[in-house]
Amino acid sequence: MLEVSEAREDLGLASRGVTSLHLSFLFCTLIVFGFVVASEQTVHWFLVPILFCGVLIGCDAADWFRGRLDLFDPSGIIGLLGVHFFFLAPLLHVSWNAWMRYVEPPPDWRDWLGAMAIVNAIGLVLYRVARKKAAWLGKQTRKRIFWQLNRKRLLFAAECGLVLSGALQIWVYARKGGIIGYIEQFSRSTDDPDAGFKGMGWIFMVSESFPILAMIGFAVCAGRSPIAKTWPNITLVLLVVFTLQIFFGGLRGSRSNTIWALFWATGIIHFWICSVNRTFVFIGICFLVVFMYLYGFYKDLGEDTWNAYQAGEIDPAASKTGRKLDGLLLGDLGRSDVQAFLLYRLSRPDRDYRYAWGRTYLASAALLIPKAFWPDRPSGKVKAGTEAQYGVGSYDEHKWSSSLVYGLAGEAMLNFGPIAVPFAYGVFGLVVGILQRFLYTLRHGDTRLLLYPFLVNCCFSMLESDSDNLLFNFIKGGLVPILVVWLGSFVLIHSPISKSGFAQE
Repeated sequence: MLEVSEAREDLGLASRGVTSLHLSFLFCTLIVFGFVVASEQTVHWFLVPILFCGVLIGCDAADWFRGRLDLFDPSGIIGLLGVHFFFLAPLLHVSWNAWMRYVEPPPDWRDWLGAMAIVNAIGLVLYRVARKKAAWLGKQTRKRIFWQLNRKRLLFAAECGLVLSGALQIWVYARKGGIIGYIEQFSRSTDDPDAGFKGMGWIFMVSESFPILAMIGFAVCAGRSPIAKTWPNITLVLLVVFTLQIFFGGLRGSRSNTIWALFWATGIIHFWICSVNRTFVFIGICFLVVFMYLYGFYKDLGEDTWNAYQAGEIDPAASKTGRKLDGLLLGDLGRSDVQAFLLYRLSRPDRDYRYAWGRTYLASAALLIPKAFWPDRPSGKVKAGTEAQYGVGSYDEHKWSSSLVYGLAGEAMLNFGPIAVPFAYGVFGLVVGILQRFLYTLRHGDTRLLLYPFLVNCCFSMLESDSDNLLFNFIKGGLVPILVVWLGSFVLIHSPISKSGFAQE
C-alpha cells in the first residue's frame, strides 16, 4: 500500500539537506576536474555556470540515489536526466568538438554554452522555488479523490481496446503491403520518417496502444500474485512489451515510442505488482541506451540496415549518418548546442528575426484539428526555428526547413527571447511539483497509478521536447489508455466536511 507519512508529505517542501548537496557538489566537481585533465578545450569560464547547474539539479539525483524519493518521483527522474541535460552534455560537446551541422557557428561555442548555462541556472532556481510552492499548495487541498478499480469493467474496456487496436494495426500493415511493405514505406522516407504515414496519426493513436493496454490488463489480472512478483517473470513481461512495441509502431523508426512504453510498463509493475529496485532500473537503462544506439541505424538506413550489417559497413554508415555515440548522447538526449546557438543568433545586434510571441504554442494547439479540415494550419516552431537560425525568408515549406527540436528553453526563446527562459522553467517547476504531490497522495489500488508513469514521462518530454511534440505524444500515447482506465474505475470523492466519507461520482 502506498502510504503517506509526514516525512513523505514534506518531501517537496523541506530543504534537501547538506548531505545531498555535498554529494552533488563532490560528484560534479570530480567530473569537471576529469574533463579539465582530459581536454584542454574545457578550460574556460563556461565551467563555472555549468558546474552550478550540475550541482543544483544533481541534488535531486542524489536524493533519488539515496532512496529519499520514490523510484518514479518526477523530481528524482528530472534530477537524473537533468544532470546529463544541463551538466554533462555541454562538457561532452566541448570535449568531443561535436556541434550541430549546417549552420554558421559562433566564434567560440564555449562562450555561448556558458551564457546559456547562466540563463539555465536562473531558470533552475525558479524551477526549485516553483516546485516547492506547488507542493505546498497541494498540501492545503482538503478534498481527496480515489479511483477505485472496477475489475470487470476495466478488463472489458481493455479487451475492446486490444481488439480494436490489433485490428487497426493489421489493417495498417495490409494497406502498406505487409510488414515488409511497411518497412519499405518507412525506408523511402528516412529524411522525414513520418512522410509515408501522413494523416494517420489518429489511427496510430488507437492501433499503437496495444502494448500498454495489454500491460494494464496483465497488471489488473495478476495483481500482487506471488508468481507475478518473481524477477524472471517480470523480465519476461517487459520483453513481451518490448517485442509488441516494435511491431506496434517501433518499425516506423520511433525509438521514443518503445523506450517510454517500457518506462510506463515498469512503472505499472512498480506501483501495481511489486516494487522495482534501483539495480533493476540501472540494468534497464543500459539496455535502453544500447537499443537507442543500434536502432538509430534502422532509423537512418531503413531496410538497408541488415545489408549494411552483413557487409560490415555499420561503422561507415555511422559516419555517414551521424549515428554515433555522440549523436545519441548529444543529439537525442541533449539540446545544449541548439539552445546555445539560438541564444547566439538572438543576441546578435544585426539579427532580423522577429519573435513569434506565442504563435508556436498556438500552432501546436492547432494540431488537434485534422489537416483535412484545416489544410493550411500555421507552421509554428518549424518556421520560427528556421528563420531564427538562417534569417527571415529562409523558410520554405515545400523546399526546405529546419527539423530541429529546441526543448522548453529553446521554444521559449523563439517566442519571447532569452528573458522568457527562467519563467518557462518556473512553469515547469509548478508542473513537477503538482505531479510530485499527486504521487504521495495516491493510495495503493487507485487506478490512476496505472497512468502515473506516463505523466512522469510527459514531464521530461516537456523539458527536452517542443509543445507540438508534447501535445502529439500525450494524445497519441495516452488518450486511449486514459479512457480505458477511466471507464474501469469508480471515482470516489472524500470531503472532510462530509460525514458520509467517500461519495461516488
